[in-house]
Amino acid sequence: MNINEFRKVPLVGILRGIDSGSLQPLIEACIDAGLKSLEITMNTAGAEVLIQQAVSYANGGLYIGAGTVTTMDSLKTALSAGATFIVMPTCHDDIVSYCARNSIPVFPGALTPAEIEHAWNCGASMVKVFPSQVFGPSYFKAVKGPFDSIELLACGGVSEKTIADYFSCGASAAAFGESIFKKEYIKTGDFISIRDGIKALLKNIPK
Repeated sequence: MNINEFRKVPLVGILRGIDSGSLQPLIEACIDAGLKSLEITMNTAGAEVLIQQAVSYANGGLYIGAGTVTTMDSLKTALSAGATFIVMPTCHDDIVSYCARNSIPVFPGALTPAEIEHAWNCGASMVKVFPSQVFGPSYFKAVKGPFDSIELLACGGVSEKTIADYFSCGASAAAFGESIFKKEYIKTGDFISIRDGIKALLKNIPK
């Protein structure tokens, strides 16, 4: 992933608990919708193989990253599998520092102002505010007051109805997961609804 390119389409899809059989049509739906960045969480069974497969299926059409990275071992496994960006639920200083030193975009999770500032100072590309829905979009506006130079990624509660508010309140990017990648859609093969849901999110990001 190139962080400057990510800023042009600042939306990340999160795949968790998926199976190999659903992966290719999911990748195709994401690409058809115009999404550019997709993470597979490392606590998904067979995550390493799924990342490898996703890279192959995407064929350059998506940045494939790894989410829920919490140890250096899982980081190295993810990178070896082909992940080009790293997402974390919290901030592990050693992981963030390693990624920063090696020009790997990294998005550690944080919630409080102190956690957000710490993650940024460790070398975060953007700080993932998680879970964003706890305080809502207005929290971003409050945080950006003293921390106007810190780039924030909203994760949690991002929907077609809320995404514009997160951006207008100061978010630089957003992430979504099961609100679009619904289990019933995947189970029934309704990848058109997934594609259309992603399109709706992208349409509502302020230009």
